[in-house]
Amino acid sequence: MSPVIHRVTTLDLRVRPWSWPFATERRAEIDVHFAAEQRKRPGIWNGRVLLGRNPDFAGGRFSADCFETDFASFLAWRDWGFPDNNVFNGFGMGALLSSDGAFALGEMGQHTSNAGRIYFPSGTPDLDDVRGETLDIAGSVARELEEETGLTPSDYRAEPYWDCVFTGAAVAAMQILHVDMTGEALRARIEANLARQQQPELTKIHLVRHAGELNAAMPRFVTAYIEQQFSV
Repeated sequence: MSPVIHRVTTLDLRVRPWSWPFATERRAEIDVHFAAEQRKRPGIWNGRVLLGRNPDFAGGRFSADCFETDFASFLAWRDWGFPDNNVFNGFGMGALLSSDGAFALGEMGQHTSNAGRIYFPSGTPDLDDVRGETLDIAGSVARELEEETGLTPSDYRAEPYWDCVFTGAAVAAMQILHVDMTGEALRARIEANLARQQQPELTKIHLVRHAGELNAAMPRFVTAYIEQQFSV
């Protein structure tokens, strides 16, 4: 489906136990697929992640039920073209915006499961992002941003709303993070941080100042969001 963007001010993501039929019924195939992926990229591991069900956008609120599963099942579901359309991949993204109007995106390293893809700092939520019975997307964004770029909440100012880009198989909750430095300075700071990491998730930082700088390595939910931002 074509991306649909919903602006919300509240994320109501409830974590509830649920057994995913896809993960149990296709367990053997999933394990074979993951073993093959690990041989190609030994750095990936089968941790626990959170996916979503029952998305609803109403009254400025994004509501959904979230459940725990293993990364191998998520990866197979993604790589096989999202065969179960009753679930979605829900995650947050920090849309870094410099003082001179450039969005800063990262290119994923070859050792990652999204090698070569270019998007805002993010990650599939995991158990570290659960607070009580709620998935903390804002916390997930802050954690991923610091891990991938070295930026902390004191380095940016977040808008009070989220633009949720819904594609059916995914909901990318985008939040603009204003950084008080130029695009070139922001890129230099992040790439200096990457150079200090032994195996950084990102290989380089791309600046996007207008829609003409979008490219095919950027997922459609990212390009749809940026196109909308540059059209207002």
